[in-house]
Amino acid sequence: MFYNVLKAKDLVDLDDKKFDRQVLMENSNSSLSAIALKKEEIIDTHTSEENAAVYVIDGEVEIHFDAEKFKLDKGEILMFKKDKEHKVLALKDSKFLLIKI
Repeated sequence: MFYNVLKAKDLVDLDDKKFDRQVLMENSNSSLSAIALKKEEIIDTHTSEENAAVYVIDGEVEIHFDAEKFKLDKGEILMFKKDKEHKVLALKDSKFLLIKI
């Protein structure tokens, strides 16, 4: 995969699935993953052990932290610190990159 030009929107595909994830790169402390999530599907509450960023390739997602929520549209990015409990809701069929560093 290294030294290849990749089309982000083609890295994951839902087909008949509700969720798809492709780990593109990882080491002990960081990773880059492409994720696809069907409309109204939820990635349940969890915490990240690393600082993270979500970049929306296509669609629209909502990320919930306790009492706060952030709506992200195509082309937007949200960065957050590790150990913050959160969940992800797809408002539309969506694809996004998850960067953990």
